[in-house]
Amino acid sequence: MSVKPLLRGGLAAGLLVLAVSACSPPVAPRSAAASAAPSKASGPAALPAPTGTRPVGAAVLHLKDRSRPDPWVAEEKTRQLMVTVWYPAAGRSGRAAPYMSAKESELVLKGKRVYGSPYDLLSRTRTHAVADAAPAGRRASLPLVVLSPGFTMPRSTLTALAEDLASHGYVVAGIDHTHENYATTFPGGRVADCVACDSDSDFGFGTKVSGIRAADVSFVLDRLTGDGAAWKGSSLIDPDRIAMVGQSMGGAGALAAMVKDRRVRAGVVMDGTTYARIPKGGLARPVMFLGSAGHRPGGRDISWDRDWKLLTGWKRWLVLPGGDHQSFTDVPLLAGALGMELPGSLTAARSAELTRTYVRAFLDRHLREEPQPLLERPSPRHPEVTHCAPATKSCA
Repeated sequence: MSVKPLLRGGLAAGLLVLAVSACSPPVAPRSAAASAAPSKASGPAALPAPTGTRPVGAAVLHLKDRSRPDPWVAEEKTRQLMVTVWYPAAGRSGRAAPYMSAKESELVLKGKRVYGSPYDLLSRTRTHAVADAAPAGRRASLPLVVLSPGFTMPRSTLTALAEDLASHGYVVAGIDHTHENYATTFPGGRVADCVACDSDSDFGFGTKVSGIRAADVSFVLDRLTGDGAAWKGSSLIDPDRIAMVGQSMGGAGALAAMVKDRRVRAGVVMDGTTYARIPKGGLARPVMFLGSAGHRPGGRDISWDRDWKLLTGWKRWLVLPGGDHQSFTDVPLLAGALGMELPGSLTAARSAELTRTYVRAFLDRHLREEPQPLLERPSPRHPEVTHCAPATKSCA
């Protein structure tokens, strides 16, 4: 489907548009009144504190892939990416890492047709990572997780998940896929806009984007784990323990990256249509589908039903019936600051808690080989999460 806004004007329009992406059917607001009467804005948002014991650092990298041109702008002969690395840090003192720049906040809110709030509001979101803190850990001891956001969304919208994983001893690399979101800022102040937004209704668009993202991921892995690594803490990464987690189009990219690059040992698809063609022989590495109600077996999006049959390794299909397309991102945490109410019955805090809990359980299971009963059966402590059986098209 097209990602162009479905409604225009005011916070009600922004509400729905923030919840829609190229990878999933639109989710309607709970009621017309909920869209028309957003709650009063409450000032800048604060992300929930990480639940792990380790201090968290964040470093921003500017990476240049000279082996290929930019796939969206032919005149740019080098594919350039901005990546944030979150990681266990040596201490907690220092300047808090920025959520995004004021200009990025402005362009994101304008792009999403969110009006009525200061355009720099998202840039004032309070984070928990220390900018450029010294990394901590033993050589080749830390698993690496790549994060990929939804179409039009910046990498910063997965910060709550990234900070939490880093506090539990993971290195996390969040990628801005240049020209696929409203604003990517490069050193020197140049801002790349969403060129791909002009093509989002083209035939084969999802397949193209997921392939581009897979190539971006392989390049980032080269720069984080190969010779001449781009990050000062790269020696701490265990190159044999790498996974990828993506939301919406980022989820499509996660599966595409697994098909393309065997270094990605496991993957989580969060509420995204999948486009990559899995080989007929199947994909034997672990995959978890984590979705909202529209991704129930036999639901509106048939891609998971199609791909499930070709996943021949460990796999799980989990659905949050009360969730929304953006429940797996920071968007619910930002909604109050914008005076907005999002669809779904989960609170912002609970959405973040469930996403962090289940994603970390998956990673601990497959990158650390730690048993995770949470992934084996429904949990009375997490009744909002259902385990699905595609064969019977049921979830319980």
